Amino acid sequence: MTNTTLRRWFVFHKWVSLICTLFLLVVCVTGLPILFAEEIFDRFVDEDDPPYEVLSPGTPNANLDVIMAKARAMYPGQIVTNVAPDDDEPAVLVSMAPSWQALKDDKNHPDRRSGHWIKFDARTAKVVKQSRPADMPRSRRWVDLLLSTAIALHINLFAGLPGALFVGLMGLLFVASLISGMVLYGRFMKRLPFGAVRRGRAARLTWLDLHNLLGAATLVWATVVGFTGVVNELQTPLFGLWRVTDVRQILRPYAKLPVPSQDHLSSVQAAFDTAAKAAPGNEVTGLSFPGASFGSPVHYVLWTRGATPLRARMFTPVLVDARTGELTGAYPMPWYLRFLEISRPLHFGDYGGMPLKILWALLDLVVIAVLVSGVVLWAGKRKIGTDARLRALGFDLDAERVSASSPCSAAEGR
Repeated sequence: MTNTTLRRWFVFHKWVSLICTLFLLVVCVTGLPILFAEEIFDRFVDEDDPPYEVLSPGTPNANLDVIMAKARAMYPGQIVTNVAPDDDEPAVLVSMAPSWQALKDDKNHPDRRSGHWIKFDARTAKVVKQSRPADMPRSRRWVDLLLSTAIALHINLFAGLPGALFVGLMGLLFVASLISGMVLYGRFMKRLPFGAVRRGRAARLTWLDLHNLLGAATLVWATVVGFTGVVNELQTPLFGLWRVTDVRQILRPYAKLPVPSQDHLSSVQAAFDTAAKAAPGNEVTGLSFPGASFGSPVHYVLWTRGATPLRARMFTPVLVDARTGELTGAYPMPWYLRFLEISRPLHFGDYGGMPLKILWALLDLVVIAVLVSGVVLWAGKRKIGTDARLRALGFDLDAERVSASSPCSAAEGR
């Protein structure tokens, strides 16, 4: 490595790291509550749920049409918007609203909550719990505020699509800093055992070695999570592309049809059964009624996903004609959305249960420590020029090739 090459790598690594550090800290910190969102919600929101009835093993679930009839009888004149079996409990969540227009109006009035839900025991069709329109328990309000704030900061910094693209750019810089750091770290650590921490010298040098060691130890994980994070930031434009191409083409024949009354729709249970057959190996996770946003005016839209942990974020939508109950088709996602779906388990680390979540959280904390220590190391020497800093570290810049007489990492440039 020549002097010129060394300087270029050194300066590149320093500045790409500094530019993205603050935003990466925000992403790493907000990633912790998102990682444990399900556990937080269960602890502070669902803790007051009454216990489920103890039934004999193998008790079949109730017919979904019975549950639909009970929900509509509880709120006559309202519509059902969504039906979703629970992943972890023997429950079915039925979402309702006064009308589709009321839900559209809610978007313009954040204080209004006309939509609500009813949780049924999936086996007995008895009501377990329900929300009330415009009435949310205080515990859920606080949890919703915490998680929605963390998600907004993590994804787009409260700036919508421009914010998401900006966070994606910071993710690319983060990956670039990891790669450039390892190029320099490997070059300068040739005369020391990998991961060596030099003690008995300046405290700054010890901290520098610890900084480099932690960065090297988390390199693979940080690169995978960083790159998949960049891919996830593209979800809005990618799904938008899918809607204006494939989805628009599929729904074109039905676009101008009126939304039928829910009094005359076909069986919801039969639609679930049809979707399960149309996407073998998948499980049905939910059904949206005709009239839903980005849906069809005359179809049930059923979402199915893979039944294994690694495929649990890979979805295949199925359309069932709500007027006749006949299958319209199952539509696998295009390749670019499949790539997005594959990246999600690797980014979120939620496919291996609590042990993997804890591992992801610990690695996240280590990356936070690396980011903070990098800023501290840079701040202490920020007024020293590049050549002076390299010479202070023992490198002979007057030679044709850089001498590695005193190994170090380019992270000192921070």
